[in-house]
Amino acid sequence: MSTAAEKSATDPPARSGPGSRTSLFDRYFEISARGSTLAREVRGGLATFFTMAYIVVLNPLILGSAVDGDGKRLALPAIAAVTALVAGVMTILMGVVGRFPLALAAGLGVNALVAFEIAPKMTWADAMGLVVIEGVIISILVLTGLRTAIFRSVPTALKTATGVGIGLFLALIGFVDAGFVRGGTASPPVNLGIGGKLVSWPSAVFVIGLLLTLVLVVKRIRGAILLGILGSSALAIAVEAIVKAGPSVVDGQPNPKGWSLNVPQLPDTVLDMPDLSLLGKFDLLGSWDRAGWLVAGMFVFTLLLTDFFDTMGTMVAVGQEGGLLDQQGTPPRTREILLVDSLAAAAGGAASTSSNTSYIESAAGVAEGARTGAANLVTGVLFLLGMFLAPLVTVVPFEAASTALVVVGFLMMTAVRTIDWTDYEIAIPAFLMIVIMPFTYSISNGLGSGLIVYVLIKVARGKFREVHPLLYGVAALFVMYFMRGVIEMHA
Repeated sequence: MSTAAEKSATDPPARSGPGSRTSLFDRYFEISARGSTLAREVRGGLATFFTMAYIVVLNPLILGSAVDGDGKRLALPAIAAVTALVAGVMTILMGVVGRFPLALAAGLGVNALVAFEIAPKMTWADAMGLVVIEGVIISILVLTGLRTAIFRSVPTALKTATGVGIGLFLALIGFVDAGFVRGGTASPPVNLGIGGKLVSWPSAVFVIGLLLTLVLVVKRIRGAILLGILGSSALAIAVEAIVKAGPSVVDGQPNPKGWSLNVPQLPDTVLDMPDLSLLGKFDLLGSWDRAGWLVAGMFVFTLLLTDFFDTMGTMVAVGQEGGLLDQQGTPPRTREILLVDSLAAAAGGAASTSSNTSYIESAAGVAEGARTGAANLVTGVLFLLGMFLAPLVTVVPFEAASTALVVVGFLMMTAVRTIDWTDYEIAIPAFLMIVIMPFTYSISNGLGSGLIVYVLIKVARGKFREVHPLLYGVAALFVMYFMRGVIEMHA
């Protein structure tokens, strides 16, 4: 099976001669230099958007389902509008400044932390203020060169393992979101479908869509992943019109045979004016008085560590999929990429969407041929349009979009062959990274586990000097990260 980079290499290169209208645009984004074309960038931008557009719906559901310390909720339409706005602006900024095909939006996991752990101990404005503080701190770390230095200190093999682990994680997300894999009530902890069987129409749509996408990828059809999403969505709309499966939750009660996230049906309206009332609704100092300095400080530390390393792993995985890394496993313009990502964290807090971060779903766009920041322009504009076209964004269910995540997960995992599994000093940390990411549903948990064990093994074998000095500090921080529950209990 060819990688996405090899598959896309069959497309003709873009022209960038002196007489070309797009020569300046091409040179700035290095489209031809990276072996891409404008058509591929557009196609990749579309694929990235369709695989992560769910955040415009899901982020409001997560933040809107929680109450703060005063018992107040955020308005769902307002959350949806600012989620699309910040995602659009920061994705475009990443394209223009970082020139890397990495889209950004409100971070999953981080938004749950803000909603269910931080906000209940203070007001929403206080909680978002902590997110802004975290974003400012991480931006300073980039400007001082510390964040880039830590990234470069990680061994190349562990960077590769990060991409492989994220690929497995991405595939699991796709299977779970589509309902193909579900949590068991007892043993085993996970099951196939419902009670070990595929008995729902949405699951059938997912399976058919996945098989269709796999065939298109194997046949090297241009736009295979995007065609898979669109074909699965069309099938889902047709199936729902006939069987009326409905949503996965009806009047607060679970409907296991229903559609996840969205019911695939054409919306009654297309346009809707955005509610941007949450912009600027944050308080930088309120949380420190209300929750206490130790608790607030631990929240900032947790947010910081999660954003700090999630982005590094995502950046490597996307660059690895597109063949954009150098021999040290480092993508071009690393400093600029990390800076935009850090600013996105602060922007998310300032707009009350929680921290915004780089999305691993960007790998879907890379698998479709995106190699430059030009793809981000497409994705970003679609997010901005999403503020007004929210009804169209809600057409695609998880069962249709998740096919792309599974296929991209496979493509990313193929790099596992480059890890030396006979060298236990690197193979054991790499293994832990790869398996802990999907098993704990966290990139940071996988990274932390692997780096701690890597340092421990080197020290146990007396090879102190083979560990970059910065990694000792990183390992110590991750130990604190894993012990934060104990620390908070005694706060």
